[in-house]
Amino acid sequence: MTTMAKFDKIAVLQKIAATGMVPVFYHASIETAKQVVKACYEGGVRVFEFTNRGDFAHEIFGELVKWADKECPELALGAGTVVDASTAALYIQLGACFIVGPLFNPDVAPVCNRRLVPYCPGCGTASEIGKAQELGSDLTKLFPGDVYGPAFVKSVMAPMPWTKIMVTGGVAPTRQSIEAWFAAGAYCVGMGSQLFPKQWVAAGQWQDITNKCRECIDIIAEIKGEKASPTNQLI
Repeated sequence: MTTMAKFDKIAVLQKIAATGMVPVFYHASIETAKQVVKACYEGGVRVFEFTNRGDFAHEIFGELVKWADKECPELALGAGTVVDASTAALYIQLGACFIVGPLFNPDVAPVCNRRLVPYCPGCGTASEIGKAQELGSDLTKLFPGDVYGPAFVKSVMAPMPWTKIMVTGGVAPTRQSIEAWFAAGAYCVGMGSQLFPKQWVAAGQWQDITNKCRECIDIIAEIKGEKASPTNQLI
């Protein structure tokens, strides 16, 4: 039997656009991973990236997909830290709704496109972004964001305004940080350790994670509303 992603490419991109935030997380314990995903979901998160960073990460991911199908029915769960086509195929077979990588590997694109699964590759130049777009990547990732800075996003968006960039690495769950990226033209932000500090996870402070997610999503909605208001007045 062929496993299908619960949400297709269009649906995933719509979910990302709606919240503007993608939590990025890995844990070797399936039970801990469930708690973190659930906490984020209750905070309004609808797209979650589980990274391929530990031994047997794909096994944890497969269990997480089956669990989330019932417990978080509107969640699009994807796989991150994917650098080659075979790994992308493995995660797609396990039900990944999207594939994210720290780098751009052209071999991954057709594997994802064949199943209408979004491929969000890491791109650090306008040329890389352009090539990824040619191969079907509607959303590209800027990683590590803190190395490039918001000025990079602004510079790319000027000649390529159709570009959709997800910034990951160095995005803090604060209004100042989030506002800087969206003001530069970011489509969405990915947040990891700062969204769920190790001490919160270790102590089981799930409500704190829920509250932080809700706070960030509210900040993004407010920022987007402010950006949209001049246009709305013209319509």
